[in-house]
Amino acid sequence: MTAHPISRFAVPEIKDLPSDIAERILAVQEKSGFVPNVFLVLARRPDEFRAFFAYHDALMDKPGDITKAEREMIVVATSNANQCQYCVVAHGAILRIRAKNPLIADQVAINYRKADITPRQKAMLDFAMKVSARAYDVGDDDMETLKAHGFSEEDIWDIAAIAAFFGMSNRLANATSMRPNDEFYSLGR
Repeated sequence: MTAHPISRFAVPEIKDLPSDIAERILAVQEKSGFVPNVFLVLARRPDEFRAFFAYHDALMDKPGDITKAEREMIVVATSNANQCQYCVVAHGAILRIRAKNPLIADQVAINYRKADITPRQKAMLDFAMKVSARAYDVGDDDMETLKAHGFSEEDIWDIAAIAAFFGMSNRLANATSMRPNDEFYSLGR
């Protein structure tokens, strides 16, 4: 069996990277047992790597009323709509782990409207999908719907920012032909 390339672009060796990036990648490897391909693909451009992961971390790791599992739901649902195999597979694995539910990621990826989620989560994903596909159509009625489900203005900003950020990420992953690590497929199952 021939190994498939993880990107259509050349991927740097960890030993050749700036020390801060190499340290981050090695820390992720230590924690997860492997290096997610996104780290290696994006590392070819160190300044963009730093900016990407700074914004990623600011959106995905912050405390708040939107749980880390719900943040991953946004990524999985919108990444499916954007046909991003890498993000559906990788963030699907993270969602399974964070939700402690081996089924939820597949349900959300295939059709979140039929997934075993709460009405609040469905409203969140409806809005995220609108931002992802038709941000020009977002209006005050969307804000009122989300507020009726208990989302604050800061929560609504977070939902929009996650959908927008991963729209960019999905497009880059597709353009680079980023391949999901095999390890992601079995995580959290």
